[in-house]
Amino acid sequence: MPVIIESDCINCDMCEPECPNEAIFMGPKHYQVNIDKCTECEGFYAQPACIPVCPIECIVLATPQ
Repeated sequence: MPVIIESDCINCDMCEPECPNEAIFMGPKHYQVNIDKCTECEGFYAQPACIPVCPIECIVLATPQ
């Protein structure tokens, strides 16, 4: 399950360099995640690296639909 960046993102630039898969990119209004590239950092880290660096906690695991 990939992570998502919620719309309250303040574009602080902390998450993008943490992504080993280059799944995080600047969208029209805030950072977004390419869900086809996001692996929750599996094979790189024990947990998604972007979540703990977000100062406003707007990066969350996507919930199944």
